[in-house]
Amino acid sequence: MPTTPYAAIDLGASSGRVITARITPDTLRLSEAHRFANRPVRTGPALHWDVLGLYAGILDGLRKAGAVRSVGIDSWAVDYGLLDADGALLGNPFHYRDRRTEHVAEKVWAALPAAELYAATGIQYAPFNTLYQLAAARESAQLTAARRLLLIPDLLTYWLTGEQGTELTNASTTQLVDPRTGDWAHDVAARAGIDLDLFPALRRPGDRAGELLPHVLDETGLTGPVPVTTVTSHDTASAVAAVPATERNFAYICTGTWSLAGLELDAPVLTEASRAANFTNELGIDGTVRYLRNIMGLWLLQECQRAWGETDLTELLDAAARADSLRSVIDAGDPAFLAPGGMPDRIAAACRATGQPEPRTRAQITRCILDSLALAHR
Repeated sequence: MPTTPYAAIDLGASSGRVITARITPDTLRLSEAHRFANRPVRTGPALHWDVLGLYAGILDGLRKAGAVRSVGIDSWAVDYGLLDADGALLGNPFHYRDRRTEHVAEKVWAALPAAELYAATGIQYAPFNTLYQLAAARESAQLTAARRLLLIPDLLTYWLTGEQGTELTNASTTQLVDPRTGDWAHDVAARAGIDLDLFPALRRPGDRAGELLPHVLDETGLTGPVPVTTVTSHDTASAVAAVPATERNFAYICTGTWSLAGLELDAPVLTEASRAANFTNELGIDGTVRYLRNIMGLWLLQECQRAWGETDLTELLDAAARADSLRSVIDAGDPAFLAPGGMPDRIAAACRATGQPEPRTRAQITRCILDSLALAHR
């Protein structure tokens, strides 16, 4: 019997998509209604997200999806938009790969040592964590003018509904949430000089976020009311919630621009050994903790493809499969590969610096990337 589908909006670091899901007691049927590119934009030295382009892609996708029962949004973590007192966006959100956070962590640690920060929040060190982004922006005119901060899924939900909130699983990646209580880490924020009043109230997955606004209904051709439901808005949290595990103890690898490998736990692990190993404790569905490590992921290959121009991925992978295995490998987690631009040359330079044969062809570079990622996942 036909059922009205749900609409899942999934935004990754390289593309977005609107998926419809039809659910019956025995089946779950997914269909891609629309896929669109997510292209970062550089203005001068700064790297930004084209968040208006993403919003347009969402509206196009909802139009193509047709009648839906409810809408939910997930995306990557840590990045945010700032709103003024009228609720207007203050510039395009910064991309987490922007270089403004370089060397900021050391300044934060002077007031809040890294070990204490981890014991309070359980979040691994990454230079682009929201806490460090806000520290980097502390004296900027934009942050000074801001009256509200919305993480990316919450910003898009606000534009769809007019309602503001901060979804918990994504908020946990900011390094400003206590994973033991599921509430803000007020002492951390105070010592880091961050005003938590910028954030709207926390929302939990399953909470009603609002309904599509009348002008959104007009733009998409949908008939209201169409509720928007708070989901696990960190994309990894949604992915882990969907793991078809039949037992409580399971491991997962979630691969995309980043690759995440970890476990689902009942409580965070906040030990010094965990911090030294750079494991992170991000909140998941129903009070769980996603205990995991971040691995660079397919970003390395995506950046090479961008440098090479249009390429046939199937042909590229076939050629890489025929190339010599383990001829050259790199440390896929090296921060030298974090920023965009010139990735094939940087990979070749890393191989030269370690006395390995330099990969020269596209097939050799691709094989180097895939071999290196396989080793990083062991």
